[in-house]
Amino acid sequence: MDETIKKQLQKTACAIRMGVLTGTFHAKSGHPGGSLSISDLLTYLYFAKMHVDPKNPDMEDRDRLVLSKGHTAPALYSALAERGFFDKEELTHLRHIGAMLQGHPCIHIPGVDMSSGSLGQGISAACGMALAGKLKSSPYHVYTILGDGEIQEGQVWEAAMFAAHNGLDNLTAIVDNNGLQIDGKITEVCSPEPIDEKFRAFGWHVIVIDAHDFDEIERAFNEAETITGKPVAIIQKSVKGKGVSFMENQVGWHGTAPNAEQYEQAMAELRQQMAELEA
Repeated sequence: MDETIKKQLQKTACAIRMGVLTGTFHAKSGHPGGSLSISDLLTYLYFAKMHVDPKNPDMEDRDRLVLSKGHTAPALYSALAERGFFDKEELTHLRHIGAMLQGHPCIHIPGVDMSSGSLGQGISAACGMALAGKLKSSPYHVYTILGDGEIQEGQVWEAAMFAAHNGLDNLTAIVDNNGLQIDGKITEVCSPEPIDEKFRAFGWHVIVIDAHDFDEIERAFNEAETITGKPVAIIQKSVKGKGVSFMENQVGWHGTAPNAEQYEQAMAELRQQMAELEA
């Protein structure tokens, strides 16, 4: 990847992480850990890959994204705000009564393609969108983001079987493999490992990457575009809480918002990262 483009994406990812912290702090609730682990992915999708238009969010040929792990809505909202779908001020009203941005994605929000949050269901919706695109010979691509704890849900594997059976090569599923879920390590709660081999067994083309390396992210999505006749699963090895030192690899930041002191520390760290990128 061109170094100038990479640096801009890194700065955008940093800004999205700031939005995650801003939203969850003002909400006094939310899921910052898993939101921070997908911030680089969302940056790449919305600023380098997906065909979308903030001025026309419902255009027919747009690429679709379904956030199957809907509890990480703070990251999606921050990315959409950064991309210009709505004002960043909305982030400070996250989860407030009557506010546009609630705890899980809702389809009435500009840029949101599917209401989600009941784990396991998002990938099924994405399969439906992809099949519809095939039937209509539409050019759009469908992306869906799942949690590694989420794939303990049986419905995920029904959808995986359906996608492969129907040759949905216009579908890319990204599994955010940060290794943690609300009750602890995924391998101790109900291990879905080996994730890559499972998707291969279900007939998917599988790519494993470092979730925080934009060179690897770009290579993965470029490779995905060359695959025909089957869906693609990108397993991204990520760090829960990425970018904030005291949140990284800590299971407690699943459903816990930062207090004032923690918020200031986290924002200071992110501002320092931004300053280093801009130097």
